[in-house]
Amino acid sequence: MKVSILAQNLHGSEIIKIAGEINELKRQGQNIANLTIGDYDSNIYPIPDELKQGIIGAYNENQTNYPPADGVLTLRESVSSFLKSRYELDYSAKQILISGGSRPLIHSAYMAIVDPGDKVVFPAPSWNNNHYCDLTGSEAIIVQTKPENNFMPTADELRPYIKGAALLALCSPLNPTGTMFDKKDLEEICDLVIEENKSRAIGDKPLYLLYDQIYSQLTFGDHVHYNPVSLRPELKDYVIFVDGSSKCFAATGVRVGWGFGPEHIITNMKAIVGHMGAWSPKAEQVAMAKYIMDDTTVDSYLDSLKSRIQASLTALHEGFQQLKAEGFNVDSIAPMGAIYLTIKVDYTGKTTQDGTLLKNSTDVNFYLIKEAGVAFVPFSAFGTDNKVNWFRASVGASTLEDIQQMIPRIKAALAKL
Repeated sequence: MKVSILAQNLHGSEIIKIAGEINELKRQGQNIANLTIGDYDSNIYPIPDELKQGIIGAYNENQTNYPPADGVLTLRESVSSFLKSRYELDYSAKQILISGGSRPLIHSAYMAIVDPGDKVVFPAPSWNNNHYCDLTGSEAIIVQTKPENNFMPTADELRPYIKGAALLALCSPLNPTGTMFDKKDLEEICDLVIEENKSRAIGDKPLYLLYDQIYSQLTFGDHVHYNPVSLRPELKDYVIFVDGSSKCFAATGVRVGWGFGPEHIITNMKAIVGHMGAWSPKAEQVAMAKYIMDDTTVDSYLDSLKSRIQASLTALHEGFQQLKAEGFNVDSIAPMGAIYLTIKVDYTGKTTQDGTLLKNSTDVNFYLIKEAGVAFVPFSAFGTDNKVNWFRASVGASTLEDIQQMIPRIKAALAKL
């Protein structure tokens, strides 16, 4: 039966495919450590209790009707204060849009800016930009990045592709790598965007910058989160931010995201999100408005969450570094932010004990699922070639003990090859 061209060409999520394989093995009774989904196990990492009680209270107060299309005013005002105190960013309530998580913000930003056939530039690996290009009929310009730069794009790598583009999509801390821009590299990219916009004729569509900072509150050690507008205030009219509560408060199912940027772009995004019906639930908005204004409570929760996430990431990193020291062809990049560790398992071309050749990173991943009971996501799910033997490991659904116990299993499985 015929369906639309869009439906025919839209690719399914590789992560969901891997999850399906894991669920089938679990159904068969196997114990799999699932480091694939960028989510939290809410029994390991519950949302803040104050937020939870606030949501329950809002439902008890019957806050269950439609929210305003751009979000409850008290929440937009609270977000405005939150941005000012956390990032020294000055955005009014009219420049802020609330939606059901960050996905509608990204989708509506694409739809508000990008026309069919427009160029959209983004690095690989990165999350879902290819799918949003499919949804908008735009031309995906995928810029491959390098492990020696922590898989973060540089201005020199982006420069050949920027001319005439409608949108540059960036993320830091980056999903899937957990790595971050340093100040110098992001400044150079900002200068590249400024230079490109100055070269365009009056009346031309400018180059906009979509900046996803949903993990910005989850940074570790001396690593500092930077954003384009703080570094180059003249970019304020061209940067659309994606942010929200999902990752920093382990609140992925609460569905409260916030985007902010130039008022005329946010106004158009509001109309698009309204037609999608992709609002955040009103009770959750009412509770979030109150919660994020309590700096002491927020800081206490973040300190605890970050400490636990960093411990798991560090344990996984140290485990891989120990395997590397023992001669296994693996590696990892020290954790910087988010809930992800970038790991390398370079066993493409090896043969299993039953004679099966591991032809690519997908094969290596499924070998580890079956032989070590551990599941990662190959970077091929994020736009790289499937012969690139780097993977995303997400620790939000595992305990520290789970992480520690999987290292010997990985060692034993690799030793069989």
